[in-house]
Amino acid sequence: MKAVVIGGTGLIGRKLVEILSERGHQVIAASPSSGVNAITGEGLSEAFEGADVVVDVSNSPSFEDTAVLNFFQTSQKNIAAAETAAGVKHHVALSIVGTDRLPDNGYFRAKVAQEKLIRESGIPYTIVHATQFMEFAGGIADFSMKGNEVHLSTGAIQPIAAAEVSEALADAAEAAPINGITEVAGPERFSMAEFVGQYLKAKGDSRKVVADPQAPYFGSLIDGRSLVPLGEVRLGKITLKQWLDKQVQVVG
Repeated sequence: MKAVVIGGTGLIGRKLVEILSERGHQVIAASPSSGVNAITGEGLSEAFEGADVVVDVSNSPSFEDTAVLNFFQTSQKNIAAAETAAGVKHHVALSIVGTDRLPDNGYFRAKVAQEKLIRESGIPYTIVHATQFMEFAGGIADFSMKGNEVHLSTGAIQPIAAAEVSEALADAAEAAPINGITEVAGPERFSMAEFVGQYLKAKGDSRKVVADPQAPYFGSLIDGRSLVPLGEVRLGKITLKQWLDKQVQVVG
């Protein structure tokens, strides 16, 4: 199988390329640095030639509402056109659990728009919805500062290790298109405050975490259902403690 990974040099893409390569597939790690640009369309037709599956794990360089919407709409339109021309039979895309539950969140609105274009493209597809990555705990803490404290929601989160997201994407790429959504999440559920609080404690970060039901998550209020799977889901095996222990060992 020939697979093209759009965003193949990022957090998820790098591991996905590694997994698919180890499984014996021909893999192209496509990114602007390799001459493949989904926004301009540069290099897409060459990369997709003879491809069986395209996996899109790319992300917008800007999270500003208009910029991120333009990124996902433009890139998806260019990718779909190139896939159609090349005869690609399966499009796999990474998205987020709960995309349709936070309409006031510009990033989520952009992912909803991307998913709509995927469904309308006419190309068989699989959309993989993942919960928040454990790797983003530090970024969430930094974004949630209020004075000298970290104010975090009491809403639920089911964080997953990025490596297990890559495994789920690899499995989806090898399987037949489902023309629908499959979900993957971590094995444990926490409040956002508990999740980030455990991360900061493990890192020896003394910032005080304040659990606040009204604390926004990147501009949106979340509750016990906003960001967690509500139906059938593939659960990862890596617990938060196991992941944190590994991070501490790496730093040490």
